[in-house]
Amino acid sequence: MTARTPHVPADRLVAGLVPPPRFADVSFGSYVPDPSQPSQAAAVRALDAFAASLGPGRRGSGADRGDREGRAGRRARWWPARSRPAPPGEARGVYLDGGFGVGKTHLLASLWHAAPAEPARKAFCTFVELTHLAGALGFQEAVRALSGHRLLCVDEFELDDPGDTVLVSTLLGRLADAGVALAATSNTLPGRLGEDRFAAADFLREIQGLAARFRTLRVDGEDYRHRGLPEAPPPLSPDAVVRAAHRLPGACLDGFPALLGHLAALHPSRYGALCDGVRAVCLTGVAPVPDQAAALRLVVLADRLYDREVPVLASGTPLDRLFSPEMLRGGYRKKYHRAVSRLTALARDGARLAQA
Repeated sequence: MTARTPHVPADRLVAGLVPPPRFADVSFGSYVPDPSQPSQAAAVRALDAFAASLGPGRRGSGADRGDREGRAGRRARWWPARSRPAPPGEARGVYLDGGFGVGKTHLLASLWHAAPAEPARKAFCTFVELTHLAGALGFQEAVRALSGHRLLCVDEFELDDPGDTVLVSTLLGRLADAGVALAATSNTLPGRLGEDRFAAADFLREIQGLAARFRTLRVDGEDYRHRGLPEAPPPLSPDAVVRAAHRLPGACLDGFPALLGHLAALHPSRYGALCDGVRAVCLTGVAPVPDQAAALRLVVLADRLYDREVPVLASGTPLDRLFSPEMLRGGYRKKYHRAVSRLTALARDGARLAQA
């Protein structure tokens, strides 16, 4: 990967706001709710109704392919009489609140697919990608580029950086005023699950004036990425990583310190393009990240690799020990917990490749 220096033009940034490859074909019907967690099935029904409320002519990617009367009924149930938006330009929003790995991204991508609009008029991105878009295009141009959309889905809304939160909240406010429907997710901290919807309260407080436009849906459950699965696999030997890199088509081989240095030289908006075409990431000399800046860049790379289902084969420190205890307790802990969850899943995929 260190030999790659991708260039991403601004128009590609906007055109690329679609669900990542991992979620390119999902639907409400392909989401499998945990029977022991009724909030998951309730979220599917509510989001299916929300999709139906966005416009006429919805086609059947949702869980329910009812007739026109059924869709009208779902629209009525979604919006209480006191808050149902009558004016054509009034924005609507939904916020999915839950822990790591309960399927919020699957549900959000299913909403994007189900929304009755052509792909060019709906957008799907992470919070980080949205901040990168505003930085690359400029705030006003980002508003212009997205204000004609029918729906904007923002995955992993971050509450740990006040500056970015205010930037995106202002952007969402401008888009809501333009009539764009909004949907967002955020992770509840593992230690705060069940404590009065901690993340939901933070989210609604941070977006202030937008709060009234969002309905919160709780999605309970355990992390499906590790449900019934073994712990993170042990690291491979350096020789095993090198052999796998030469054997696997499309694999790249990098030393971990060199990769961290390369990430520092690239804008995070280019990390997705950095991963394009890579079939496996092989890393030698993995060690705990040295500082917060390197850790945050690694989080973005982990998200892009996970989106593309790229296995990771690594030697050195186990991938679930990349971040120090201080980092896992600090202000960016939600990012780091998510990265550990995703990298562990990718390491399992890599371990199977190494054994093949």
